Amino acid sequence: MGQFQVRNGELVVGGLPLSRLAARVGQTPFYAYDRAVLRERVESLRGLLPPGVALHYALKANPMPALVQFLAGLVDGIDVASAGELKVALDAGARPSDVSFAGPGKRDQELHQAVAAGVLVHVESPRELRPLADASAALGLGARVAVRVNPDFELKGSGMKMGGGPKPFGVDAEQVPALLQEVRAMGLAFEGFHLFAGSQNLRAESICEAQRQSYAMALRLADHAPAAVRSLNLGGGFGVPYFPGEQHLDLQPIADNLAELTARASVDLPQARLVLELGRFLVAPAGIYVCRVVDRKQSRGQVFLVTDGGMHHHLAASGNFGQVVRRNYPVAIGNRMDAAARETVTVTGPLCTPLDVLAERMPLSQAAQGDLVVVFQSGAYGASASPSAFLGHPACMEVLV
Repeated sequence: MGQFQVRNGELVVGGLPLSRLAARVGQTPFYAYDRAVLRERVESLRGLLPPGVALHYALKANPMPALVQFLAGLVDGIDVASAGELKVALDAGARPSDVSFAGPGKRDQELHQAVAAGVLVHVESPRELRPLADASAALGLGARVAVRVNPDFELKGSGMKMGGGPKPFGVDAEQVPALLQEVRAMGLAFEGFHLFAGSQNLRAESICEAQRQSYAMALRLADHAPAAVRSLNLGGGFGVPYFPGEQHLDLQPIADNLAELTARASVDLPQARLVLELGRFLVAPAGIYVCRVVDRKQSRGQVFLVTDGGMHHHLAASGNFGQVVRRNYPVAIGNRMDAAARETVTVTGPLCTPLDVLAERMPLSQAAQGDLVVVFQSGAYGASASPSAFLGHPACMEVLV
């Protein structure tokens, strides 16, 4: 992949040839995340965005503590979805005033922790209001709240739809005015709205349309709000290309659209700051998953490379994390990047299931036992989104380089 260099036939990650990095880690499989790529992703995006738009990192994409600490110094805020993620964000040095807490099933204790920490809670159900008010009274702290709205539209072309129709996420738009009355009655510190229509979208026009619709909806709902809107989280949805034929998202139309919305907000919602909440887009290209070939075998004319990694560490690459029809992630033999000899192979892991496939009938450099298989675009929804305990194989390492 273009974000990584190749030197003397080896992939270079974090300035190190892959074989040396593997020796430094001391084992395979492992994930490696490149600081330089992470920084470039944030800086290039900031170079396009209007100054008034805040950039938040959605921690669920990759909660590795060292990575979160690194990103906390580059972005404007962190969005979390559990008390466990809240701890990671605060330990990483994120300021509580710049942390928001979303999620459809927040337990009362989690809401109490959020109020005690001073973070912004994205309310997703009327049920959450009473525990927030009780925590506010018990702690002598104003519970900061924004309302997550389930809009009456969806992000067209998104890999995962998070809004529109019946959803467990957020409060249906038509129910928000009544909920805002309760927020007022309970004396909660209202700050704004959160609208997240979908994720993993590669169509700029769809993202722009969803942002415009989100802004218009927030403007209508602001008439019912108990206080001025100070935060308007438009979600994210920015996708990254994983599969053959997919193109990189064109950011310029989105930046132009946000500039227009920012100008409108300066008049319509003068105290509000627009927020982009991005996870996958920031971290996926910065990460690789590395495993080692432990066996090379043939079965009825097909070559299999059996590795020490697999779906228990990288469920998404195996096709079992949201794919309807399995497609290959970008994969390479990381220590033979310039090899002339190529062959069509299937790369599998060591698990006793036919689902444990990292690359199926894919042309790769000819590999042997001991070579290093690399799965690119692996910085998001990798280790933390995989069933690592399945079949009792060793845990996977993660490093930031």
